[in-house]
Amino acid sequence: MALKQNDLNWFRPLWRRVAVVVFLSIWLGWEVFFTGEQLWMILVGAALAYALYNFFYAFPKEQPTNEPIQPPNPPEGNDGQGS
Repeated sequence: MALKQNDLNWFRPLWRRVAVVVFLSIWLGWEVFFTGEQLWMILVGAALAYALYNFFYAFPKEQPTNEPIQPPNPPEGNDGQGS
């Protein structure tokens, strides 16, 4: 995978990866249906394929932490029993 650690951290939220892929998809559609420029179709199509592979297939999954969740502490001075 060609992404560096800083890139991995920046693309960790799913919405950023989806936004890049949606942008490239719209751009590719524009090139295919309106301009017809073959060079840009190839370049944007390759960028889209690269983004799809790196962002959704090869992107490292987050490892769940095995730390137990601490229960909230009750307020001090109140033992939970009625007076």
